[in-house]
Amino acid sequence: MPLHPYEAPRGRRLTFTVDSEALKGNLLGDPHRRRVEVYLPAEAEGARELPLLVDLVGYTGSGPKHLAWSAYAESVPQRVDRLIDEGKLGPVAVAFPDCFTRLGGNQYIDSLALGAWERFLCEEMLEVLEAALPLGRGPEHRALFGKSSGGYGAIVHGMRHADTWGAVACHSGDMAFELCYLGDFPAILDALAREPEGIVGFLRRFEEARKVSGKDFHILMGLAMAATYDPDPQAPFGVRLPVTEDTCELIPARWEQWLRHDPVRMIEEEAVEANLRALKGLYVDCGSRDQYKLHYGARRLKQRLDALGIEHRYETFEDDHSGIDYRMDVSLPFLYERLRG
Repeated sequence: MPLHPYEAPRGRRLTFTVDSEALKGNLLGDPHRRRVEVYLPAEAEGARELPLLVDLVGYTGSGPKHLAWSAYAESVPQRVDRLIDEGKLGPVAVAFPDCFTRLGGNQYIDSLALGAWERFLCEEMLEVLEAALPLGRGPEHRALFGKSSGGYGAIVHGMRHADTWGAVACHSGDMAFELCYLGDFPAILDALAREPEGIVGFLRRFEEARKVSGKDFHILMGLAMAATYDPDPQAPFGVRLPVTEDTCELIPARWEQWLRHDPVRMIEEEAVEANLRALKGLYVDCGSRDQYKLHYGARRLKQRLDALGIEHRYETFEDDHSGIDYRMDVSLPFLYERLRG
């Protein structure tokens, strides 16, 4: 068991509010005013042109969660302080945006249902932070990192927005969709079939419950993915599944819309390849026993990166999908060094 980190973070925690046009009118009815917490370590005081690291959390999480106390585990600010003490990190600013949604999480891409989250992160959030903090301007001073859904967001932003982000780190990100998502559809259909009002009834029961089961969280996650990858503006909450309701057979046209967002498919696009080549740093890792089978997708991505000659750092490690924040000990110094040249 690791030792508990008793020392409080030495730096300052700042709170900003982004009044987002990109999130207005989302089909979930979620607020468009969003909080962004920023941690400035003590070593960043008086510094200029600070590198900005943006933390994208996994499903059911929100940025402020990574600032919280936890037994036998470091918060991200505590980790940043320790890495600075160890000489592995220098002065930085770390941002923790609240991107939580009514469907339990976010893949950090634009969606008719959830909102234009790419625009929020790439434009609106950066505009607010850069107006208030001594940050370096331009992609060469900015990086994204995240795990699971956050890892997916990081790699996709690297594939689409190299003009905004100079480096990205993807820990156990969603990819190879046929492996990580297809097996969930029978359980989703079964759960919705028990509700007289389908998705509307499921979500009402979920939100009124005093306690939510892990199974219900997985159903909700499937609905969140559907609203992200192939939203239907006419459907409740924008959710449209890519399978038939009675026989759970794939609807090819609908499933193809999901696959358009799969990193192992996206990498075949010329624009995506060009963006990845433009990055100053690309980091990908995954545990060898990931329970969502994401290690197979990570290996496929690595093979294509190798074949295309795109510079990157890939690591695998003996663990599963859970409790792997310790991998930030590798990714954060990597991002910092790449941003600092």
